[in-house]
Amino acid sequence: MNQPEASLNEREFELVNIIGAQLGANQRDLSKQLDISLGMTNLLVRRLVAKGYIRLRQLNKKKTQYILTPKGFTEKYHKSLHYTLKTIRSIGLIRDQLNIIIQRLYSQGERVFLILGNSDLAELVEMSLRQPQWVGVQFSRVENVPEHPEGIVFICREQMDTPQSSANRCVDLIKELASTV
Repeated sequence: MNQPEASLNEREFELVNIIGAQLGANQRDLSKQLDISLGMTNLLVRRLVAKGYIRLRQLNKKKTQYILTPKGFTEKYHKSLHYTLKTIRSIGLIRDQLNIIIQRLYSQGERVFLILGNSDLAELVEMSLRQPQWVGVQFSRVENVPEHPEGIVFICREQMDTPQSSANRCVDLIKELASTV
């Protein structure tokens, strides 16, 4: 009885992506790209060949070409699509949580916001603050927190480096979002 084959694990998927983009000329190159040992690379290549995701073509005695099979292309496509959809859903959840945080601050009378950072999260905050329901809201975006900021400061960085004097006026979105998700 045929058992359904397991989907690719993360390392196998990375290898399929590298081979699909033709970034690795040999196992040593693949090993460097994946940042794993040559032996582990060999094991992954053999596993993917056995599963039918890639095939090997011997170019000469020392050189082998790695080629994605139609099954490999299909799996790469499905995994990529799944990852993209999951990411979009995650961004939607984060956006919804941002709106809850902004609504809370807005209902407390806050109208001036300072967004710190150039991260994707800072971009989401800016997009949220541009929504028409936030009447009278003003915001600006800066690289670093000024010593005495006016209004609420959204920290959109992995690490906080704000002055103590403004700590009570800061909303660390990384912490806020982590506590709600």
